[in-house]
Amino acid sequence: MTSQRHSDDALLDAARDCVVEVGVRRTTLTDIAKRAGVSRMTLYRRFPDVGTLVRALMTREFTKLLGRIPPSGDNARQRLVTQAITSIRLLAADPLMRRVLDLDAELMLPYLVQRLGSTQRLVEGFLVAQVEAGHADGSIRPGSTAAQARLVLLTTQSLVLSIRPATTDLDFDELLTELAAYLNAALT
Repeated sequence: MTSQRHSDDALLDAARDCVVEVGVRRTTLTDIAKRAGVSRMTLYRRFPDVGTLVRALMTREFTKLLGRIPPSGDNARQRLVTQAITSIRLLAADPLMRRVLDLDAELMLPYLVQRLGSTQRLVEGFLVAQVEAGHADGSIRPGSTAAQARLVLLTTQSLVLSIRPATTDLDFDELLTELAAYLNAALT
């Protein structure tokens, strides 16, 4: 564990600055330790490699980002759709996400074709709760809660990760409007 003077947040803040500046592949634990003002050993004791640190960083950053989205809507379906669209908007504008997608997009590939990561699982947990609430209030059609939540996750995730090609010749706001209609229709 890191000393009390050097919290995980301070280490993750330094990592975030490095990744936003030079990308994941060019970020080293030495650079992060220097930026955080800690020894390399202090950093190594908590994060054995850049991959572990970046995964912790992404989970922290996107958890905080998603936590900033206030619920709005008259029912669970409306809240789910509104929060999904707002999440996409925030993620698309997030400097860390943009930098990763600009310089190191291939790092996202395992989370698309092999497994769900901890951030995806966190989002899916939120979606499951919203789908359950929608089943309870009648705003989401009956069906498999897990399957409905997973499809919302995969649908919204695809727009976040393919924002550049998606907006090559289409307006971002038009895409989000269509996605909201699509999600509403799929869940009604």
